[in-house]
Amino acid sequence: MKTAAILTALLAITATPALAQHQGHPMPMPPPKAAPTPKPPPKPARKSAAKPVTAPPKPLSPSSAAAAPVPAAKPAMDQPTEIPGAEPAESGMAGMAGMEGMDQGAAEEVGAEPAPPLPTDHAADGVFDPAAMARARAQLEEEHSGSVISKVMLSLGEYRVGDGENGYRWEGEAWVGGDLNRLVIKSEGEGGEDGIDAAEVQALYSRAVSPYFDLQAGLRQDFQSGPKRTYATVGFEGGAPYWFETAGSLFLSNKGELLARLEGSYDLRLSQRWILQPRIEANLSGQDISELELGSGVSNIELGLRLRYEIKREFAPYIGVSFDRKFGGTADYARALGKDDQATSLVIGLRAWF
Repeated sequence: MKTAAILTALLAITATPALAQHQGHPMPMPPPKAAPTPKPPPKPARKSAAKPVTAPPKPLSPSSAAAAPVPAAKPAMDQPTEIPGAEPAESGMAGMAGMEGMDQGAAEEVGAEPAPPLPTDHAADGVFDPAAMARARAQLEEEHSGSVISKVMLSLGEYRVGDGENGYRWEGEAWVGGDLNRLVIKSEGEGGEDGIDAAEVQALYSRAVSPYFDLQAGLRQDFQSGPKRTYATVGFEGGAPYWFETAGSLFLSNKGELLARLEGSYDLRLSQRWILQPRIEANLSGQDISELELGSGVSNIELGLRLRYEIKREFAPYIGVSFDRKFGGTADYARALGKDDQATSLVIGLRAWF
């Protein structure tokens, strides 16, 4: 009985809160549990290429935030960006073209202006004797622009030993003048045991037309024992790229005969004193000239190779070999006269200038 009474009391106690809640009376609720702290997201894997670290933007004050412009939406790729107040692209290009035209016009105007007058106030005159300084300026002007210089050059002066007849040959020039204008005298020829086979002298006016080339015009006179001619001459002389010495001439005789000559050489420096010089010369004729034993076209080509030793720059003996070959009608004339149309010779000679 006691046990039944105890159970009845416990049931009554546990049923009282539920009955009170059912009847609308508030019941005390247990305090809410705290939300679990979220775990930090996993760190991304480190990439091989490090990205540049950019500083976080500074917070704007209320006044500056209100004044800051709102960025406009990015235009589409196929739509040109228009800037308020700017001219169209076509007018901008026209303006650039106009500016270039103004620059060109300004350059032309500047280039057309006369040179400024020479200065007359020389600071050195206040320290040194003005008369001495005037003489020094006059000497400097003469040496750099108004001086007269000269040179005599013996390019070839040699004796030839060949298969048949031995002989000799010379070629050289002398000139006098300044940097632009010169008077040039050229001479060349060859001979053998029977005398001079060919000889000529040219008197030319030479004008520099570039830093490396001169144009030349004048007269040529032949002096060999056979038929003689006088020629009007025009040609060029100078240094081609890579320092090839070149020369070319046209000759119009007093009988209307046209001849031409081309020459080229190169100094290959084996050392400071040993120089190997390959050389080529070609002669041409505009027509057959039986009196001069020349056929039309290429008359002859000479190839030479000479090794010289410069005892001084102005004095250099040499040895070498020369090969001469005649062509066309010129070779026919030589064979008809009992001569060879080609010859190879050993040469020994001297190159000098002063």
